[in-house]
This record gives sequence, structure tokens and C-alpha cells, in this order.
Amino acid sequence: MAYPRHLPAILGLLIALSGLLYVPAAQCQEVDPMWGARTEPLWPEGAPGALGNRPEDCPKLYIFLPDPQKVVGAGVCVCPGGGYGALAMNHEGRQIAQWLNSLGMAAFVVDYRHRRKGYGHPAPLQDALRAVRTVRARAEEFGIKPDRVGIMGFSAGGHLASTVITHFDLGNPQAEDPIERVSSRPDFAILCYPVIALGEPFTHLGSQRNLLGENPDPNLLRELSSEKQVRPDTPPTFLFHTDEDRGVPPENSVVFYLALRRAGVPAELHVFRIGRHGVGLAGDIRGTESWPRLCEAWLQNLGVLPPSTEP
Repeated sequence: MAYPRHLPAILGLLIALSGLLYVPAAQCQEVDPMWGARTEPLWPEGAPGALGNRPEDCPKLYIFLPDPQKVVGAGVCVCPGGGYGALAMNHEGRQIAQWLNSLGMAAFVVDYRHRRKGYGHPAPLQDALRAVRTVRARAEEFGIKPDRVGIMGFSAGGHLASTVITHFDLGNPQAEDPIERVSSRPDFAILCYPVIALGEPFTHLGSQRNLLGENPDPNLLRELSSEKQVRPDTPPTFLFHTDEDRGVPPENSVVFYLALRRAGVPAELHVFRIGRHGVGLAGDIRGTESWPRLCEAWLQNLGVLPPSTEP
């Protein structure tokens, strides 16, 4: 059969145009490793509500696994802060993952969508819930137990983590994606100087604005004001804050702790006198630098970490 002599050129043009209209989701996997961490897309087939296939549209996990000789069989999804408009991936991501690894725990830093990437609610929550499901569904691969999957968050990432522990579900048994069949309920939570309350005098307005816009629906404000959503099956929670925090006042942690107590949820709260907002591990702040050791003891009491052998 004879083909028109212009057919190859026409086919080439059509292929080029199709490339402009569709970019395979697999390109989301083409990310640079961060500090030696393994990286994987949270949604290999494309995130729900994605605006395209740019790197900004492809939330991912940075996977930090501990020394095999230290493994304790637990893992934590880490949500860095940044006011829902950025991510503090170093002092609230990488450094935290390294600390968790030193305890024998696997760490999964969540690079979630936020306003600077073009996203507000519900994208961050979708990504964080997916992170918990992913870690639990692949627990054996990561060397952890499926009932020892926690979540940790800092500042606005603390709000995100608090939203996960008050809005989780048990999975969809009918889902085609095996990860979506798994529960998104964390087994424990660690909230570090978290944003908690929305629509209150002590709310961090920048985080609220980035998440919900300038004039949010009052019902949505209440739904995402975490102290109003605590329920008896909210997982055990450790909180710490500083009295000097002017960015996110400690009232946020206090109201959440009181809500946990009313619901009968085991909780522990520490408010240190010294420290600006965003202290991370607080290694150079006298007194406040003890929060990681206190958190480690709390994890031991919870049975997530083995008891200390130190006298």
C-alpha cells in the first residue's frame, strides 16, 4: 500500500503535540536524592487533584532507614513545617530523620503539596494520609511492624499531623490500589510546636490563609481545627512547645492536650520556657534541648521503643 509522502511529517507533528498534552506520571519518579535518602512518589499514577506533572505536582517520600543493627521495628512519617507555603526540609526533616534513625526507627519525610506549589486543602491531608498508608502497606519491606507506624509534625506540619490523627479512616477494602485498602490511622503521634486551632485569637493566620484561603467557610474552619475533632480512637500523642513562641503560641498545644484528656486519649505535654518558634531539635537551647530525650522515654513507655538499658 502506498502512503502519502507527507504522512511521516504529520505523524511526527501529532506525536509532538501529544507530548504537550500528556506527560506520564512516571516522570514524577525522576527526583534528585536528598542527603542520600531514597525517594519515591506517593502517587505513582499521579496525585488526586494534581494540576499537572511538574515536580511540584508530585508529592513524595524521602526514606531514611536505620542501621540494620539498630532496627527496632517502628517507623515515623515526618511532616516538616513551613506555614503551608514552604517546607523546612532540613531542620524539621533530614535532621529529625537522622535522630529517629539513631533510635533504630525508620523515618519517612513527607514532601507534601502546599500553597507555593499551587495547592491548599485537601491536598496536604491527602498526601499525609497516603504516606501513612504507604508505610503500613509496605511495612515488611521497610523492616517495621504495621502496628508501629507513627506520624510527627512541626508547626504547620504539626497541624497536618494533628489532622491525620483526627481524620483517618480504616481503608477501602474495595480499592484497586492495594495501598488504599490499608488504614491511615497512625499508632502514635509526635506534635512539635504545632499549629492546632483555626479561627481563634491564637491561630497562626498565615498557615490558615495558605491552607484555606482568605475567607474560609466556618464549617471547614471547625472541621480542620484539630482540638475540636479529637475522638476516643485518636492515637496517643506527645506534644512540646515553648513559652516564648510568638509565631505559634503554646495555647495551640495546650488546647489539643486538654481535648485529648477529655477524650481519654493518653497524652504528654511539655512547655519549655526558652525558645523561639521553629527550634527543631533545639540542640543549643538550655532546657528545651531535652525534648528529644523526653520523647524517647515516652516512646519507650508506649512500647514503641525497647526499654532503656542505661542505669
